Amino acid sequence: MHPAEDFFSLFSLPRSFAVDKPALTANFRALQAASHPDKVAAGDEAAKLAAVQRSSLLNDAFATLKSPLARAGYLLRLAGIDVEAVSQSDLDPAVLFEQMQLRESVAEAPAGEDGLAPLAALKQEIGARIEVREAAFVAALEAEEFSATKRVFHELQFLYKLFQEIEASEEQRLGY
Repeated sequence: MHPAEDFFSLFSLPRSFAVDKPALTANFRALQAASHPDKVAAGDEAAKLAAVQRSSLLNDAFATLKSPLARAGYLLRLAGIDVEAVSQSDLDPAVLFEQMQLRESVAEAPAGEDGLAPLAALKQEIGARIEVREAAFVAALEAEEFSATKRVFHELQFLYKLFQEIEASEEQRLGY
């Protein structure tokens, strides 16, 4: 990838949190087909290595842009924000307290199938909170309010993790 090229331009998409998923998938498949390592199987080692590296880059770029949370982190990194470095100002104590309460709700759901309905309701609530926080992320990003954008990103991390924990708890109750 050329230094000026980012994952969005790689797939001919605008740099935005909202992504045209069908276009992303179509462009990924076309690029993957055009540069698949099997196309240079008879080539020299340098060509094979370049094809494997290109394929790996395409896979990483696709996974990043396909996931809303990974895409949000990537957009922050493109803006020069270190999403890995977390300070107290990046975390709202009220949000942390809320997360603890929500996790307790998951833990307190009845065992077995009796817990499915409360978990489904909680999952729906978390999904709605994710939508609200994603909209706040976009607004802060567009306004170039990067400290707020980073704070919302960390809130989204908590919410997505909780959503996954609820799904895992549901699967466990269903015996998957």
